[in-house]
Amino acid sequence: MELSGKKIAILVEELFNLFEFWYPYYRLKEAGAEVIVVGSGRTEEFTGKPGSVVKADIAAGNASADNFDAIVIPGGYAPDMMRRYPAMVQLVKDADASGKVVAAICHAGWMLASADILKDRKATSFFAIKDDMINAGAKWVDEPVVIDGNLITSRKPDDMVFFLPAIIKAMQ
Repeated sequence: MELSGKKIAILVEELFNLFEFWYPYYRLKEAGAEVIVVGSGRTEEFTGKPGSVVKADIAAGNASADNFDAIVIPGGYAPDMMRRYPAMVQLVKDADASGKVVAAICHAGWMLASADILKDRKATSFFAIKDDMINAGAKWVDEPVVIDGNLITSRKPDDMVFFLPAIIKAMQ
């Protein structure tokens, strides 16, 4: 179990992408990591698209980047909801500043932009938020997975076959 002893936060808010939440959740558990679901604190349960419900283990305001080895941010429209909660944005910013793995897929680039961690970094995202990423300072590229130091980004659910191995490798 390559991630035994590691603790990973996976962020959640309303309208998360079903695949981008559950695939990392179970794959990282399978690798031996303890996966903690961190919600905004607005409610305890969040509904994804197309209708999966997730219960948060902890609210972002009660979480600290110091307690995690990595943060995974699923896409869907949830990142647009997440960035409305300063504690969620601060968690991502603190994790990045500490050199922890910060992994974002699809629309999760919105959280990276709000956390102000994209300046002069190579990254990717779903093509529809390319301009947002570039305006936040990213050197945007259209690749299945992009690794820039501790930052790991991917474009869409089809890229998870590259995204998850990159996260696991970075944490070993």
